[in-house]
Amino acid sequence: MDTVHVFGQARKWILEAGEQIRSSFDKTLNIHTKSDPNDLVTDIDRDTEKFFIENIRAVFPGHRILGEEGFGDKLQDLEGVVWIIDPIDGTMNFIHQQRNFAISIGIYENGKGKIGLVYDIVHNELYHAIAGSGAFLNGKELPKLERAAVKESIVALNISWVLENKRVDHNLLIPLVREARGTRSYGSAALELVYVATGRVNAYISPRLAPWDYAGGALIVEEAGGSVTNLNGGKLDMLNKSSVLAAGPGLHGDILERYLKVGK
Repeated sequence: MDTVHVFGQARKWILEAGEQIRSSFDKTLNIHTKSDPNDLVTDIDRDTEKFFIENIRAVFPGHRILGEEGFGDKLQDLEGVVWIIDPIDGTMNFIHQQRNFAISIGIYENGKGKIGLVYDIVHNELYHAIAGSGAFLNGKELPKLERAAVKESIVALNISWVLENKRVDHNLLIPLVREARGTRSYGSAALELVYVATGRVNAYISPRLAPWDYAGGALIVEEAGGSVTNLNGGKLDMLNKSSVLAAGPGLHGDILERYLKVGK
């Protein structure tokens, strides 16, 4: 893969898609539900995914695509070049707030992350990373993340995971929430991941996400010096749903060992 060429095209398309989404703000949305009444999708989500697919197919016909709205390929493996796309991550925020959502793209080659882009359209903040080259915000390299203790940290975590649920033992997370400096929830996994990369939050935890939620942001966190794993400390699954823990150096291992009790 010609990484520079692919990145250039991806950057061009994500900015164009962002402009199209901005221009939709004063239009009436056609809102649909997916798996449940709170799992929403709009015509903008679908049109944006189709926009990427049409462009990728035209310029890179050998590349494959995994998209949230299902207009891409049915993948059983990550061989070759695979684009993993979330046209609007944070659709509920998009519908209700017209902010706190992003376009997320992760580009993988033979299962290895090569390019990540997350575009916060409302704030015109484009985060990107190319494997081995660092993490960037609007073209300016982000400083490497520094070590932080839990008591000095802000943790991004949806409050529902601290209540009794079927995904994670909430009793493990209560001490973390109690001891952290603060908690936040933005309703967009892609944004919460890049906020870890920038240091706006120090850690992000979610017991259940899909590959398009984290494929782009995970690489950006790693290139900023952080770590991204599932809640057992294992590798993220780019074909199936996975739990996610993203944090800076030291803090990631601390949360795994002290609060999630991994290895004990």
